[in-house]
Parts: sequence; C-alpha cells; structure tokens
Amino acid sequence: MTATPAPKAQRFRPSPDHQRDLRHAFGSFATGVTVITTQSAAGPVGVTANSFSSVSLDPALALWCIDKASDRLDVFTQAERYAIHVLSDQQESLSNGFARDAGFFEHTDWHPGADGVPALPGALARFDCRLTATHDAGDHMILVGEILEVETLPGQPLLFAAGGYGRLSQE
Repeated sequence: MTATPAPKAQRFRPSPDHQRDLRHAFGSFATGVTVITTQSAAGPVGVTANSFSSVSLDPALALWCIDKASDRLDVFTQAERYAIHVLSDQQESLSNGFARDAGFFEHTDWHPGADGVPALPGALARFDCRLTATHDAGDHMILVGEILEVETLPGQPLLFAAGGYGRLSQE
C-alpha cells in the first residue's frame, strides 16, 4: 500500500498581493453566524457578522467587528443599544438577507425588543447590548458591548467556514 503524499503547505506574508490567500486562511476557522440589529432614525437596521466573540463574564461583555466600508458602519458605531443574534442552522436565509440588505426586516417576523431594538425570533441566543467601546482595527471597527440581557433557545448553530455554510453532524 502506498501512502498519499501530504499536501504542501503554502507560506506567505500578508500583503495586498495575498489578500485572497489571507481570507482563505481565515476561512479555515469555522465560526458561528450572527445578525446584529439596532434601531436608527430611518428604522431598523441589521448586518450579518461572523466576527463575534465573548470578552468577559464579569462584567458581561461581547465584541463584534464591522467593515469600515460598510454602509451600516455609522449606524452601529453611533447606536447606544443593539442586539447580537446567534443564528440557528435553520436561519441561513437571515444570514444571506442581512448580508445584502440592511432593511431585510420586511422579510422577517421581527418584533421590538429591549429599548425598541429589533429582535429576530428563532435565534439560539440573543444578547441585548449597550455599546461601551469602539476600537479602530485596520479595515474594521471593533464594537464592544455590555450584555444587559440574554435569551436562549435550544438548537444547532449555523456555521461558516471556507466561504460556505455548514452544520454540526448529528452522530
């Protein structure tokens, strides 16, 4: 029996010439998928993000990142309150919808949550947050929020890796 040769590793230094390679490397880390919502003067606004992380249990803090080129950047960096929704494996359409359209609410069954922030039903977890800090981070902004209230549901998470959606296998 002959062994299959191991694939050759690719090595590069991050640079403008290697942005696609860097994106591909980041994509090897599977993440959950979130939709962040807030209320603006023009109505409800949402955005899909997979750059979400817990920060601290005491005080309860979470962060997420938004691209500085996003047309939703100002709304979220100026929002006092927002909600982070961790999507279930049944909510791929919400992820796609809010990735394309800040006003995707017309296609959802949302309701006003705490402080009027839009709440999306069916999320595995919703973290109602108060914005406490923003940090400049290259081509993104990091938003840190104090978690004021949490709502959870049982279910399986929607995952994202290698440029596509995935689900946990049920063994």
